[in-house]
This record gives sequence, structure tokens and C-alpha cells, in this order.
Amino acid sequence: MTLSDLNTCSLPAFVDALRGIYEHSPWIPERAAAQRPFATVTALKQALQAAVTQASTDEQLGLIRAHPELAGKAAVAGELTAESTGEQAASGLNLCSPEEFATLHRLNADYNAKFGFPFILAVKGPTGKGLSRQAVIATFARRLKNGRDAELAESLRQIHRIAEIRLNDLLAVRLAYGPRIMDWAETLAQFSDDADGLTCAYLTAAHRQTAAQLADWMRAAGMDVTIDAVGNVVGRYLSNAPDAKTLITGSHYDTVRNGGKYDGRLGILLPLALVHELHARGEKLPYHVEVIGFAEEEGVRFRSTFLGSNAITGRFDMALLDATDADGVTMRAALAAAGHDPAAIPAVARHAGDVLAFVEVHIEQGPVLLERGLPLGVVTAIAGSSRYLVDLTGLASHAGTTPMTMRQDAAAAAAEIVLLVEERCSRFPALVGTVGQLQVPNGSVNVIPGACRLSLDIRAADDAVRMAAVDDILRGIEAICARRRIDFAAERIVEACAAPCAPWLMDRLGDAIERQGLRRFDLLSGAGHDAMAMAALTDMAMLFARCGNGGISHNPLETMTADDADLAACVLLDFLRGLPPR
Repeated sequence: MTLSDLNTCSLPAFVDALRGIYEHSPWIPERAAAQRPFATVTALKQALQAAVTQASTDEQLGLIRAHPELAGKAAVAGELTAESTGEQAASGLNLCSPEEFATLHRLNADYNAKFGFPFILAVKGPTGKGLSRQAVIATFARRLKNGRDAELAESLRQIHRIAEIRLNDLLAVRLAYGPRIMDWAETLAQFSDDADGLTCAYLTAAHRQTAAQLADWMRAAGMDVTIDAVGNVVGRYLSNAPDAKTLITGSHYDTVRNGGKYDGRLGILLPLALVHELHARGEKLPYHVEVIGFAEEEGVRFRSTFLGSNAITGRFDMALLDATDADGVTMRAALAAAGHDPAAIPAVARHAGDVLAFVEVHIEQGPVLLERGLPLGVVTAIAGSSRYLVDLTGLASHAGTTPMTMRQDAAAAAAEIVLLVEERCSRFPALVGTVGQLQVPNGSVNVIPGACRLSLDIRAADDAVRMAAVDDILRGIEAICARRRIDFAAERIVEACAAPCAPWLMDRLGDAIERQGLRRFDLLSGAGHDAMAMAALTDMAMLFARCGNGGISHNPLETMTADDADLAACVLLDFLRGLPPR
């Protein structure tokens, strides 16, 4: 079966060919058929999904209820469709131990009792391999905590993912880049500072292992490779035109503590996969391409972000070399221990006249694309960010003998500040505020907190809106502390202006998305990215890829699919081939 066959066959034949894609629901291809001919398989997938999205709630519930329980009675009795049988077997659900069967039976019963429909999960994981039984059970238990509306939406998303996998099989779709990208991400995830979970902090052993692996892959892709003085891994794919400018792409390879596999790293591995393919074909571009694995973006070890990209733009603050980590190790000493020369960092800077542009591919790290059923989006701007650490000093005293009117409770002041941030940042739709850290040093159950430390993170696409919020919040903290007789000190640790993306690059990304059979969708990035720093050097743009599990990021649950990675790669390759050398 080919896409051409589906475009030209009769309506009954079209419906019959797609009968197994959505479980026992021929009305879905019947409605999607009106949009024929489909230019791409992606366009067909989007049309099928739109038919479900536009259906009534009763029809959507009927679709969900048409799916069998995982390892349920129908599976045991051999009554599943061929598609469902193969999918459940891929995760070994036909080989459950008695204890696992009992657990799944209980979860199925609890889930049906709570939601009124069966649990749906695409048991082929993000790499295309079957999820383990343990992973299936863990996901089952986690989603039981959802509300009904959220779980209804998630069930439909899982059904669309199952349909996508089945359609790929039907049409013999070969993903050219996605599986390689996902496999590489799995390999890098093995290098961690922690035995449990993924942590890759700046200049640790895991960080150096990651850099070495990236360098090896870049060399295999035909690139000239260096690891510069700040730890950036730079792969350069040369044009046949020696005086050509350089298109820079890439992202960071460090992670937050206990983070995800795709944050940052997707933006390195995806263009690396493209260069690998270009090299295999002997194809050159009319400009040089640099894929940079930026050494540090998250600020985990030395509380300073964008170290790698700031070095590239010539804005690395050499005073940071004296910053110390939690163990008292200076950045200067850590660089030397990793074999780098701190004095050579200024020489890392690029000249603006040599650079064509910067483009970064990144997972969205939010739910916007996921909720719209779109795999990709064009970023309009990166929100500016203000971050502070606030120290509150009250008076520790006995919890039982100090009257409420006489207390100088630092934690109570902190609680009021948290609510102040929430209220002030709820006034504008593109403004957000977070207190992500809240600590009572040496706290005791029977002692009124005499000290408290909290963080502030204020972000907005409009710098004026952000700064107005920061000013109001700092004044509010002053008033709260004065009323409660608390001393406070606020230390600003990050001040980053909003960074708009270049319209000419956005339009080229949007055109490439549309040529893949998708509609262009533009969205703001609330998270900071290396592209913010690179905007000081050259025009920049970002392509967002959808992430699953509700858009969760900076978390082991962070995920995406090989299909979305492949689609993003196809879009970026189209973009690169059409970009003028200027």
C-alpha cells in the first residue's frame, strides 16, 4: 500500500485499507477522506487526527472504549485485533508473571471505575521498541492520579500515537533520522553523575564522557572536530566554497539534576544526524555548518548559565573562573582538571561577519504543541528572565512559648512572598513567576524558623512587563518583611533580556514545516535557551518539537517520539538546503 494508492482508490477501499489504524472506528477514515489527495503521510496523519478532534465527546469515548485492556480478558482469550496482539506482545504483556497479571488486573479495574473507559498506552516506546512491563505498570499507576478531562485527552493522544505507528507499518514508512537520534540520546543518558537518573553537570566525569562521545560521532560524520577551552564540542562540516559564511546550530549537553534525555541534546544530535547523511551522500552546502554541543547552559554546578554560548559570542565573564561549586572547587580548577586552558576562553569567540545565522532545535518543554496535536512549532521569541536568591532573617524562638503576635517567623514571611509572586504574575498572560527553592536551614519541628532562603524566577516575553513585575515583587517583599520585622537580602543571579527570533529565519522554518504537510504554528518560548545568548552575535531562530507526558521536562519522564524527531530533522534539512549563503 502506498500513499498514491490511498489518494486514488474509491472511498470504500480507502476506509477498508485504514480499518485497522483506529480500533473499530471506520468513521475516522470516512471523514478524513474528504481531504484527499494528501501531499505527505504527515498530512494524512493530521487529517485522521483532526477527524477525531472534531468528533463529539460520545464519539471520542466510543473510540477509546473500542480499545482492549492491556493484558486483559480479551488478550488472554486471544480476541484482540492483529494490531493490538502484536503491540501487546512487543512489550511482553503476553508473558506477564502471575504477580504482574494481578497488578494489571487491579489497575484496569481501578482505572475503569474512576474514568469509565479503558487505559490506553502506546506500548511501543519513543525509540520504537516495546516498553518494558515495569514501565507500562509505572505509567498506569501514574496516570491513575489524573483528573478525568486530562486523562480523556491523554487517552486520545495515545490512540493517535498508536495510529501513527500502525500507519507507518501499513505504508512501510522508513524514518531516516529519528531512530538514530533516539538511540544516540539513549547512549548519552548512560553517562551520569548519579547512579539513579540522569545528571550531567559542567566538567564532571560524566560531562567529559559525553563530550568525548559527541566528538567521536562528529568525526564519523565527516566533521572537523575540536573541544574548545570552555568545553564546547564543535563539529565543522566544510563547504566547497572556502570563503563561505558559517551557519551555526546546536544546543547544550549538560543537564539539570535528575533531568531528561532530550532537553538540549536533541538540538545537537538532530543536526549531527543530518550531517552524517549529507557526508554519506557526498553533499555539501553553500556555507559551512558548525554543530556545537554547548558545554553549559543549566547553571547547575556554578550557578552561572550559558557559559558555552557566551564564550562563542565573546561575552564570557572571566570573573566567573573564581566561582566555586558546592565542594569549594573553583571553575578555573575544574577547567584545568578537565584539560582546558581558562586563559584561552576569549579566543573561542566568533566574529559576527563570519556567521550566517544560528538555528536551534529543542523540545518545547511545555504542553502547547501537545495539546494542539502538532509535532512542530516555530518560536517567535524567548522570554526574558530575572532570577534572585532571597535570604530572610527573623528570630528563632520556642514554638510553644512565643505568642503569635511576638513572632519573627522567616518561613511565614516566605509563605506570604510565594503568594505575592503568584498573584502579581497572574495579571498578564505572558508573565510567569516561580519560587522553585524554599529552604529553612537547620529547621526543627519545635522552633520558629529564624531564617529562610527562597528563589525568584520571573519571566516574560516583554522586558518592560517583566521588570515592572520584578520591581513590584521586590517592593512587596520589603513591605512584608517590614511588617513582620524580618531582615532580607535579595541577590540577583540572572538578568536576561527577551530575545526575538529573526522573521526571515522564522518564515523559512515555517515554509519547510508546511512542505511536510503540517500547518505552521508560532509560539513563545518561556524557557531560556542558548539561542538567547547567540542572539548577541547573529540572527537566530528556533524550531520546537513536541514532548509527551503532558509536556513534562527537566524530569526523567521527559519524552518524545522518533517520528517527531524524524519530522523535525526533515524540516531542518529542507531549511538548510534552501538557506541562501548571503
